[in-house]
Amino acid sequence: MIDDMVSYFVSFFQNPSGSGIYLAIAIGLAIAFGAVWLASYWPPLFKKPWLWAVLVGSAFLTLVAFCFIQIPLGIWAGQALNHFWSEEVLMNWILLAAIPQIFLGGLVQEGSKLVPVVVYWWRSGKNIDPKLGLAIGAVAGAGFGIFEAQWVHNLVFASGWTWGWVQSGGFVALAYFWERFFTVAAHIAFSALAGYGLARGWGWQFYLIASVLHGLLNYGAVLWQAGLFTVIPVEIYIAVLAALVTAWALWLRWRKTAATAEPAISAP
Repeated sequence: MIDDMVSYFVSFFQNPSGSGIYLAIAIGLAIAFGAVWLASYWPPLFKKPWLWAVLVGSAFLTLVAFCFIQIPLGIWAGQALNHFWSEEVLMNWILLAAIPQIFLGGLVQEGSKLVPVVVYWWRSGKNIDPKLGLAIGAVAGAGFGIFEAQWVHNLVFASGWTWGWVQSGGFVALAYFWERFFTVAAHIAFSALAGYGLARGWGWQFYLIASVLHGLLNYGAVLWQAGLFTVIPVEIYIAVLAALVTAWALWLRWRKTAATAEPAISAP
């Protein structure tokens, strides 16, 4: 198990495609996806340069949590289920059996992405503007979203992906990139909601909401594995969920509020 954890961690810093061009494309696409979605929140990245440290710190902390907390917890949860039921029974009931591992992932990742937000909130005397909390959360979510996207893109190119796949397979060949585009949006939105809730004094409630939404996003893979969805419906499911959560987060970011209740952060 330790070897698996270390292997996953190291893989995020490798270039399996073996080509500098593909690596540059993988990173460039990931940054573009993150920039497009993050720009809609208009975080004060240049007025508050420390937000760049939040972006980088969140990416690293979430990777560490994913490799060294989420992976072993997922393995142990699977072993616990196998202790009571056979593999055949679990596959027949996969829609229920997968829930513990799926939602453990949401709890771990959303918790680790929230760490930089909590640090700033704590250092600010537990009193920050909710819209600033939302913006910090969005930046934290973008950090890991971009980092994960470049890793997935690199693996796609390493599998032999070329533009010829699009010509022969159509949209299905672009599904990897479509999924990452909306998954990055979801990472940003989930963390933005958690940051907003923390600033409003509803920290654990919004953390659980973000974790459950994260689990619902990952549940698309379970629906595919159960044979209920094919590739295209899964991608639509991911896109719709990400769009809805993003719309909620952006509504909180841009809605007009009384100056005494929630003064907006520096106007763009």
